[in-house]
Amino acid sequence: MHDGWWLCCKCVTRIMKYITSIWATLAIVILGIIIRVSDPSFLQQLRLTVFDQYITSIEETKSNDIVLLNISEETLGVHGQYPFPRQIYAQMISDLRNAGAGMIGFTIMYPEADRFGGDEVFASWIKDNGIILAQDADPSGRSSTAPYVGSAIFGTGDPMDWVVRYDGLVTNISVLEEGAWGHGLINAMPEIDGVARRIPLLSQINNQLYPSFSLETIRVMQNKPSYTVKVNDTGIEEIILRPFQIPTGNQGQIWLNPNIKFTEINYGSSELPNLMGKSVLIGLTASGLASQIPTPSGMKSAHSLQASAIQTIVDGTQITRPLWADILEIVSMLVGSILIVVAVYYLPIWISGTTFLILSSVVVGGFIYIWQSYSILLSPLSTLILYIITFTSAAFNNFYKQFVLRQQIKKQFETYLDPRQVYLLQKNPELLKLGGERREMTFLFMDICGFTPVSEHYKNNDDPEGLVLLINDFLDNMTKIIMNNGGTIDKYMGDCIMAFWNAPLDCPNHADMAVKSALEIEAKTDELRRKYSEQGLPPIKVGTGINTGDCIVGNMGSESRFDYSVIGDAVNLAARLEATAARGEYINCPTIISSFTMEQLTDFKPRPIGDITVKGKKERIKIYAP
Repeated sequence: MHDGWWLCCKCVTRIMKYITSIWATLAIVILGIIIRVSDPSFLQQLRLTVFDQYITSIEETKSNDIVLLNISEETLGVHGQYPFPRQIYAQMISDLRNAGAGMIGFTIMYPEADRFGGDEVFASWIKDNGIILAQDADPSGRSSTAPYVGSAIFGTGDPMDWVVRYDGLVTNISVLEEGAWGHGLINAMPEIDGVARRIPLLSQINNQLYPSFSLETIRVMQNKPSYTVKVNDTGIEEIILRPFQIPTGNQGQIWLNPNIKFTEINYGSSELPNLMGKSVLIGLTASGLASQIPTPSGMKSAHSLQASAIQTIVDGTQITRPLWADILEIVSMLVGSILIVVAVYYLPIWISGTTFLILSSVVVGGFIYIWQSYSILLSPLSTLILYIITFTSAAFNNFYKQFVLRQQIKKQFETYLDPRQVYLLQKNPELLKLGGERREMTFLFMDICGFTPVSEHYKNNDDPEGLVLLINDFLDNMTKIIMNNGGTIDKYMGDCIMAFWNAPLDCPNHADMAVKSALEIEAKTDELRRKYSEQGLPPIKVGTGINTGDCIVGNMGSESRFDYSVIGDAVNLAARLEATAARGEYINCPTIISSFTMEQLTDFKPRPIGDITVKGKKERIKIYAP
């Protein structure tokens, strides 16, 4: 059971170590880029939502060129049940001409003959007045023969490889088609969410290119025999219909501006106003006669969408999303995310947080600026999502690593250092060099002199527990003194304490703090001696040795177990001084310090008491008492 629990903990530790590594965060970045490149439907919908915010933020404008004539409920009230006799449409053309209308186009389909026999009359009015009729692409594959306008193609590609393809075409009856001056498709281009934001200016049906109603209307208005399609290896670049050069998407589509408002007239509700020089598009709006088309700004009729496309082309204010838009978004995701990872893992948290905010602001602000200045659609949403995920992941990983490091520091030093010093190390781990370093330090060794009588006292009373309690009480008092003076407890050796200063935290006055601790130890020993004497114990005294010098300090031991400790000749000399203090000729010197420590003292003026010989050194070492 114990082995299983240990193995489980070890596995969890290894998993967390991998999850919280920088490579795991970079893997998240790469995964985010892969998802963006694959462009799943949910990302497309999010991007379109952003584009809707852009497009609907366009200032509403009023068209002075195009008027919408609606077949509405009011029209039905005047002219009766739909479909109307074709003579009514002929009369409609006559009324519009009398009102001064210029170009006239019908977005209404007439696929069957008029049961009232008015087709010839209507066809005559169509032919004599330059009328444009609608056609409808049929996904079911049903096809009718229809005239189409030829196009000139130049470039390195074939538009047939790029344009929207339909399997069939629904046209008007031949007598009407033959008289029309132009024919165009009224199909919109719904996105993945069913909302129409774009219109294809060209479509492929039966291996032929057919223009949209809006493109055909402009051709007739300009009295041009055809249009020119510019194609490259990545798709359609633009459609040219002098004087208009219409930039398109690679499928020959343009984005609609749904915020263009048109004057709308319900035919039959009243006398037509003055329409001098205005183009008129006629369409169905009465409930049940035609389906409304969802757009970012609400439901629209077919002739309203075609009017928006015409007005956009005429004004030259096309909304575009060039092919490099995807590349720019992906590059911004990759570069920004890597910068965030580097900032979080290698810079302070306030700098990494600032980096995240600046990068996010630059992307959002830059993309909005490009939209407002050039009407180019760029979505910052995918980039922001990856930035947030990357920053959150990296910040969590960094926090977890810092948490683990702080716990390790606490576990390793809480028995060596004063809690305030442990807290300082936890807040500033960079102060700690656990791998080992050479430093100048001051070392203190202290033990109980004449401990044998004390030990014999407890032995005679058969009280080993009492002896342990005494030692623990004594060492606890001395440990508090050392820690309160900024010292680090290296180890306990029976009744002996080894401590040092100036590691792991810097202590500029380490020599003074060690001597101060020794003097406080002497005073505390006198206090405890009186206390223990009252308990019938033999007198207790201590010997303390202090030396200053260079040594190696750091984690020492095996991979499975190690301690933060020191090694060096300076340590050995301190131990030698401790063995000399309060003994022999120095019986009255409970604390002995070396000349190396004396040279660094600023708060104390020790007195010389002699010199000693140290193994391995030719010269004798001068010693002092504080």
